[in-house]
Amino acid sequence: MPSLEPLFLNDERRKTSLATGFTGQDILSVSQFDRESLEHVFTRAHEMRELVDRAGYSNLLKGYILTCLFYEPSTRTSASFIAAMERLGGSVIPITQGVQFSSVSKGETLADTVRTLEQYSDVIVLRHPEIGSARVAADYSAVPIINAGDGAGEHPSQALLDLFTIQQEMGRIDGLKIAMVGDLRFGRTVHSLTKLLVQYDVSLRFVSPEILRLPLVLMNEVKDAGLNVRETHDVADVIENADVLYVTRVQKERFNDLTQYEEVRGQYEITTELLERAKAKMVVMHPLPRVGEIHYSVDSDPRAAYFRQVKNGMFIRMALLAMVLGKA
Repeated sequence: MPSLEPLFLNDERRKTSLATGFTGQDILSVSQFDRESLEHVFTRAHEMRELVDRAGYSNLLKGYILTCLFYEPSTRTSASFIAAMERLGGSVIPITQGVQFSSVSKGETLADTVRTLEQYSDVIVLRHPEIGSARVAADYSAVPIINAGDGAGEHPSQALLDLFTIQQEMGRIDGLKIAMVGDLRFGRTVHSLTKLLVQYDVSLRFVSPEILRLPLVLMNEVKDAGLNVRETHDVADVIENADVLYVTRVQKERFNDLTQYEEVRGQYEITTELLERAKAKMVVMHPLPRVGEIHYSVDSDPRAAYFRQVKNGMFIRMALLAMVLGKA
């Protein structure tokens, strides 16, 4: 694939934060959000939940078209954005499978693909394997770009739904002890959620094998924020005190050396026996898909929130779509 080189064609539209509002803005990074804008998103998501519970459907975005452009496989994120747009009465161009057989296989650049699809669209949701790809797409696009994951970089809408889920399940964010378990090196969901959590008064525990530790630059960001933070290799060290257990899979597709993957996969498994040591009031989360790190027997535990977490994703994405299109 050709290298990603931004031309900054739309600098006048791009902003580094959402302080002036969401209409027409790209959603590229969680660094765009402060606590005020987060609360604004969560309020809109509450409204979307009420809308779906009450009527199931709205014509709020009737006449608007979303393009889902996914260069990597996706089930939850693509389906969530599609459901969000259709719940709001809009239409979707779903390019979520077979991108490798499209004009990309002929050598078309991301820039040209985006500039073509914007001719049909009012907003584009992009997933791409290269870090920084969403920002490059935004530099070329005249319509808002929403980053649905750029390699091992960020996944802002996932982080928003994760934080929203914590607030929903626990009734607050400040004062919580949050443990993140698994692939902290490549896990973009972990990266984005951690960047949001530094705005809150939380304690963070990072549980991973040595080769999958949180990147140093992000760990320094946590420490610079003055948060109580600790790393460990053993989930047993955190299970008794955690208010939130955020579990991730070890991502085979991120490993160049599969022998390293085989060494660490299956190292952490959340079982009913392990949860017997946990607080009665806590929450187990996972961005999914899981590949054995949470046993199916845990699903019936009321503390298992990962499928409620999935549904919250639709409400958050309904809110984001309405807000960037100026219809919130």
